Amino acid sequence: MKHKLRILLIEDDMIEVMKVNRTISSLKLPHEVIEVGNGEEALDYLKSENAYPDIILLDLNMPKMNGVEFLNILRNDEVLRYLPTIILTTSSNQKDILECYKAGVAGYMVKPLKYEDYVKKLTYLLEYWSVNELIKG
Repeated sequence: MKHKLRILLIEDDMIEVMKVNRTISSLKLPHEVIEVGNGEEALDYLKSENAYPDIILLDLNMPKMNGVEFLNILRNDEVLRYLPTIILTTSSNQKDILECYKAGVAGYMVKPLKYEDYVKKLTYLLEYWSVNELIKG
């Protein structure tokens, strides 16, 4: 059975935020997207909420705190370390990919240039996580 996902989207580029929301909307998926612009805002959100997201979609290159810095803080927190975090980035640099997996990322998705390819990749990602058994906090 598919789960309705609470997705925390950590992305500073409004066009990318619009693409995620447009994809979810056009596919008529029931998922809820919580948008924050950087890692600091995400940590503030996570520490202020009683209900945690099911998954986190994290951009790698952001101001104030990059994705790897955010991941390292997340993984050192006794509660937040278990939140599945997927990198959603333009970087296909092997060093970035390795660094993210070392920091405990659940997945790494390079954003395709073509919108149709983006929709396909995001659809696969959301399909997987909506049938995956998630820890409910």
